[in-house]
Amino acid sequence: MASSIIIPWIFYIQILTISSKAIDAVPAIIVFGDSSIDTGNNNYLPTFAKCNFEPYGRDFPGGTPTGRFCNGRLPPDFVSEGLGLKPIVPAYLDPTFNISDFATGVCFGSSGTGYDNSTAAILKVFTLWKEVEFFKDYQTKLRAYLGDEKANEVISEALYIISVGTNDFLINYYNFPQRRTQFTIPKYEDFLIGNAEDFIRKIYSLGARKLSLTGLPPMGCLPLQRTLNRKNPHSCSEERNKVAFEFNEKLKASVVKLMIELPGLKVLYVDVYELLSRLITRPSRYGFEVAEAACCGTGLFETGVLCNRLTPHTCLDADKYVFWDAFHPSERANKIMSDELLPSLKLAFL
Repeated sequence: MASSIIIPWIFYIQILTISSKAIDAVPAIIVFGDSSIDTGNNNYLPTFAKCNFEPYGRDFPGGTPTGRFCNGRLPPDFVSEGLGLKPIVPAYLDPTFNISDFATGVCFGSSGTGYDNSTAAILKVFTLWKEVEFFKDYQTKLRAYLGDEKANEVISEALYIISVGTNDFLINYYNFPQRRTQFTIPKYEDFLIGNAEDFIRKIYSLGARKLSLTGLPPMGCLPLQRTLNRKNPHSCSEERNKVAFEFNEKLKASVVKLMIELPGLKVLYVDVYELLSRLITRPSRYGFEVAEAACCGTGLFETGVLCNRLTPHTCLDADKYVFWDAFHPSERANKIMSDELLPSLKLAFL
């Protein structure tokens, strides 16, 4: 069954849900995906897809570059805090944390990954399936720490945040010939949807029941894509946005199918396309001054290693910008989107 909820003072969020069983609280946040949610796992990989250096993290508590592709916190951090848990979700590979920290929140995400394993191979990062292996290892440690009964309760009642897919198009399909020779864009979308379904079935088999599934953003409006838009320089790529929209429609249909197939599965589909589009098209309404370019450097192409402490022209106040670097939203944009999402999360899962 699919239903839609409109809350007057927030953005439109479409909720797809079957189960209406309420719980007292979400005991943990468990996160899978790419740089939109990676809180630092890539720090421990020999890859260029990392950002554990300044000016990343300059607005994070303590001004620490943690490996988050942002000037501060990411959506899972804000969601965790908003649900009464810790204000940060630690990276599973960060040795400064242990299972006592991970019991209430953990991130398995890897920047640069995708639904397609070949996407992860490009930047030598973890595949989504490797993230599943981390999840299995986590479950073993959690059961040793809490005991089987309590650990199983945490696993079944936790909120699972999944945010991935953009890299499959922007890093892989549009830049390398392998997938373009194999698939048309619609067929590649279908291939990714099949992989997404397999992933959800797998974590469901491991106990996941409550999922927040994020669609693709308006990827044609990311500053880097504006820069690369030869047909209409510095404008959003409508072709890229069309692909994101089409993929999201297929993803929503897939979710409905999976909820019928998998008893007890409960999913909140997060329409980040709409959430981020509103910040981009109406920046002043939300207190932003710049939406077309990012804060770091010129704001046109700098991301990752190109956004570093020696990069000239980086803005002084990232709160004025929708985007921190040419690929990722600023902390303030993340907080606004997370705050708009929280009422729907609470309605669906609390």
